[in-house]
Amino acid sequence: MNCPKGLIRWRHFHWRKKVDGDDEQDNEEHEEVLTSLSTSEEEKVEMKSMSKSSVAPVASFTVPTTSTTTSKKKLQTMAVARFRSVLIAFNKRRSHMSSGLGSRVVGTLFGYRRGHVHFAFQDDSKAIPAFMIELATPTSGLVREMASGLVRIALECDKKVDKKGMKLLEEPLWRTFCNGKKCGYAMRRECGPEELKVLKALEPISMGAGVLPGKGVGSEGELMYMRAKFERVVGSRDSEAFYMMNPDSTGGPELSLYLLRV
Repeated sequence: MNCPKGLIRWRHFHWRKKVDGDDEQDNEEHEEVLTSLSTSEEEKVEMKSMSKSSVAPVASFTVPTTSTTTSKKKLQTMAVARFRSVLIAFNKRRSHMSSGLGSRVVGTLFGYRRGHVHFAFQDDSKAIPAFMIELATPTSGLVREMASGLVRIALECDKKVDKKGMKLLEEPLWRTFCNGKKCGYAMRRECGPEELKVLKALEPISMGAGVLPGKGVGSEGELMYMRAKFERVVGSRDSEAFYMMNPDSTGGPELSLYLLRV
């Protein structure tokens, strides 16, 4: 049967009839595809963040070099040296402030030929004596002892409970021993006008021995003196020593004074 050409062409196409619910179904399918795509993208982002947070941070450290260690050691040694110097200065200052005397003092031995010997220790030749005693030994007898070349004078006092806070150089009474022989007692004296006059006359003399003229007729004779530098050594609160320093080391008279509280 012969059909028109236009009719044959239309038979090859199957046209679907449109229903009212088809548009809503297509929209729902499109939304499902979009939501699935968005959820997959969110999951990828979460997985990336979790992978970044799960990686533990690597601790960074620096290996100390030899220069830093040596600089630290130098700083430590400098700190220790400074600490020691501060302690030494503090101990010297404390000993100086406790008695008015340092480690190097001026010692003056003087007395009239027929009188008793006075022993004065000063921080310098112009200062007031911080410690002065009067020995019971006559000046002439001490001169004879010094002719032997070695003189050791030991002063002892008793340790009592009632004078616990008293300093050693403030003790008023001492038992005296000269080269091992007992020589009576020594008494601590304050520097009076007569003693101050003698020390003032000897102020220009830094070291040496000699004689000063007496007071005149009826006096105790000439005033003999000897002045030298002494080294003060503090053993404890109950012991001190004064050693005469001989600069030329010629083996001249050597004099030492020991203070001991027993």
